[in-house]
Amino acid sequence: PAGAGQDQTFRADDEPEHGDLIVTEAGVLKVLHTPGHASNHLCFLLVDQQLLFSGDHIMQGSTVVINPPDGDMKAYIESLYELLAESVRYIAPAHGFLMGHPEAVIDFLITHRLSREHKVARALGALTPVDLKALTAKAYDDVPAAIHGLAARSALAHLLKLEAEHRAFREGDLWHAIHES
Repeated sequence: PAGAGQDQTFRADDEPEHGDLIVTEAGVLKVLHTPGHASNHLCFLLVDQQLLFSGDHIMQGSTVVINPPDGDMKAYIESLYELLAESVRYIAPAHGFLMGHPEAVIDFLITHRLSREHKVARALGALTPVDLKALTAKAYDDVPAAIHGLAARSALAHLLKLEAEHRAFREGDLWHAIHES
C-alpha cells in the first residue's frame, strides 16, 4: 500500500525480476526478489565483489518493520534463508554501515524472528482466544509499552505466519491457537 507522500502516478520504465542480470559500469548486478518488508522489495548483488545491496531487507543496528498486509513475516524469513544461498562477502544496507560476516548477520536475524515467533505462539497458547492488544502485551513484555503499537503490527505479522502454517486462526478480533495433536 502506498503512503500519503508517495507519487501514485509513478510507473517505472523497467521492472527487474528475480534472477535478472543488469550490466553496469561497476559490474554485473543480480536482482534478488526479497519480499517481506514489502511485497515488491528487491536486493541487488554486485556479483564479482560479492556485495549485497540489501535495501530495507537487512538494516544495520535494528530490525526491519514487517507491517501487514504488504509486509509478510513468512516471506521475510524465507527470503533471508534464500540469501544464505548467495555468494555474499559484505552487506550494504539502505540504513546503517557496511556489514561483514553476512552469514552471521542473516543467521542472527532468522534466530531473532523465530525466537519472537516462539514468544507469540506461547502467548497465543496461554491466552487463546485473545485479541491482538493482549497478545502483544504478553509476547512483547520485554519492550517498552510506548512502542506496543508498533509491536502489535509485528505481532500481527507473526500471527499471519502462524495462520499460513495452520498453527493459528482468527475469528473476528480474536486469535486462537491450533494445538497439534
